[in-house]
Amino acid sequence: MTPSTLSPTGAPERRGPLRAGDRIQLTDAKGRHHTIVLTEGKTFHTHRGQFTHDEIIGQPEGTVVRNTAGVDYLVLRPLLSDFVMSMPRGAAVIYPKDAGQIIQMADIYPGATVVEAGVGSGALTMSLLRAVGDGGRLISIERREDFADIARANVESHFGGSHPAWELAIGDFADRVVDVVEAGTVDRIVLDMLAPWENIDASHRALAPGGVFLTYVATATQLSRTAEALRDHGGFTEPQAWETMVRTWHLEGLAVRPDHRMIGHTGFLMTSRRMADGVEAPLRHRRPAKGAYPVDGTSPIEGDWSPEDLGERAVSDKKVRRVRRDVTGQQAEAEARES
Repeated sequence: MTPSTLSPTGAPERRGPLRAGDRIQLTDAKGRHHTIVLTEGKTFHTHRGQFTHDEIIGQPEGTVVRNTAGVDYLVLRPLLSDFVMSMPRGAAVIYPKDAGQIIQMADIYPGATVVEAGVGSGALTMSLLRAVGDGGRLISIERREDFADIARANVESHFGGSHPAWELAIGDFADRVVDVVEAGTVDRIVLDMLAPWENIDASHRALAPGGVFLTYVATATQLSRTAEALRDHGGFTEPQAWETMVRTWHLEGLAVRPDHRMIGHTGFLMTSRRMADGVEAPLRHRRPAKGAYPVDGTSPIEGDWSPEDLGERAVSDKKVRRVRRDVTGQQAEAEARES
């Protein structure tokens, strides 16, 4: 079986020879990647030569194919991180470095019931599905139907079909979460949205005592406002926040040094845990720094915000329509090939 087919449990098989319908990654000598779907009779070509897909079909992973110009390509099935960074997208994706932190620090485990809101293009969804497994449950809530369509197509493209643990709902988190889960039964909630502080009450109702609340935000002002909202609510433990930066290294003989470029700030992660009903979190013992809060008790970060207020670059409707059309069309073609 291949990533284009599912096992009886719904998980894609990734062993065995390469087959028609498999998504593969080609890497040239300069480290440049090309992602293609193997199709019988089709040709892969660049300005530097070509080769047929039939030369790869039936070969094991880790083989090398040479094109008509003598250029060699390493052939492998892409990892999830490769797929995420190359898949069609409307909204910005959560980087693999942050997805890994979310899985670990939110303690996403096999069999867990998880709700995520703000699905975007489905990048985090795939990592969450890997973590909860076939016996878990992931409910994804997305406000925009066009983003949901892109996410659904990407997820089904990666898993080779619908995943048995996944449900996708359209609408606002606070409105839909009461429809899709029973109160007090959710193990983990992951929010990737502009104003997570607006959904603290809804998250508290949905989570089981001890459940983890995690949010991903882009700016320090969002981080501050969400932290204060959690404290004001009283039903959550003291929030913890951090960010992760990744610096790769150049490896060549004795010339071992950090690369000139790195993946710096992408977003902040913050976690907290739900207290038992009727129990408030203990007061913090540390004294806030002078000037941390206004003297008159008002908040300097109140009010409604737009994505532009936070420095986010809006995604044009034209681009979303194009990506939605392309990715759903690719999925339809894949389904036609399988049938």
